[in-house]
Amino acid sequence: MALLLRVVLLCGVADLIRSLSITPPDQMMIEKAKGETAYLPCKFTIGPDDQGPLDIEWLLSPADNQQVDQVIILYSGDKIYDNYHEALKGRVHFTSNDLKAGDASINVTNLQLSDIGTYQCKVKKAPGVANKKVLLTVLVKPSGTRCFVDGSEEIGNDFKLKCEPREGSLPLRYEWQKLSDSQKMPTPWLAEMTSPVITVRNATSEYSGIYTCTVQNRVGSDQCRLNLDVVPPSNRAGTIAGAIIGILFALVIIGFIVFCCRKKRREEKYEKEVHHDIREDVPPPKSRTSTARSYIGSNHSSLGSMSPSNMEGYSKTQYNQVPSEDFERAPQSPTLPPAKFKYTYKPDGITVV
Repeated sequence: MALLLRVVLLCGVADLIRSLSITPPDQMMIEKAKGETAYLPCKFTIGPDDQGPLDIEWLLSPADNQQVDQVIILYSGDKIYDNYHEALKGRVHFTSNDLKAGDASINVTNLQLSDIGTYQCKVKKAPGVANKKVLLTVLVKPSGTRCFVDGSEEIGNDFKLKCEPREGSLPLRYEWQKLSDSQKMPTPWLAEMTSPVITVRNATSEYSGIYTCTVQNRVGSDQCRLNLDVVPPSNRAGTIAGAIIGILFALVIIGFIVFCCRKKRREEKYEKEVHHDIREDVPPPKSRTSTARSYIGSNHSSLGSMSPSNMEGYSKTQYNQVPSEDFERAPQSPTLPPAKFKYTYKPDGITVV
């Protein structure tokens, strides 16, 4: 019985040795920086009984688990197909030119955050089948780090030293250093040397100097420099007084401009009102020459209709009724000469020429 069991175990081991297998990778999780190239290993061995055609397939399981596994590259029938996944098109390549030699490893170039996920290598050579998985994580290096002072760098003031990278995958580690003088950080700051913000209280001139902040994560680091210059407080009273005087002067100028504009508007309004009153309320005086002409014209009509019998009475009464002022002033008109009349007596009446 024992001998039979030993024979079965030896046959099982022999079968395992003869079957297709994939060498376990040194790392089941690979971390790379964005823009770099990731090497995903997949080395296999073929048993003597594996006589079928060789098929190699790489699949991607996205990190969000909301999409099905997608083929990203395939080897079948001695041909390579790498146009399956649009996001990785042109960025996935086999590392070996002879895949039958047992190396199905791939390179993923120009890594992006969308490349994060689980990659699975499947090797088939009937009757042997094997697969292995590796997790790829893409991180962003710290970059664009900026150091600056938040507050007024004056003696006795409180302000903050800040270190802010533009981008970088968490977790981030910070480290402050002083480059100038004794190269020792002020004692009150020691507790915050690994913080992105250092709070400075009751600043002194001893804090002045050149400082650096280094930001790190698992794939890279970045650094910025800060020149801190703590100066005596400025003359705030003089600054405030100057600002007040400037504001008052500006108000005076504005008030003067408004006064001039309003005064000009009142003058224009007054001129319009006076012009309107003269045009509508005061009609032009009548011409005395026109009065005299009207009066004389009416007398012409009366004289033309009179007979010789009443001529004498008319000459005594009607001519005495002519307004002396108008009649005497009529010849003074520069355009109207004095009227001259010539009377002719006829039996049927008087004719005025």
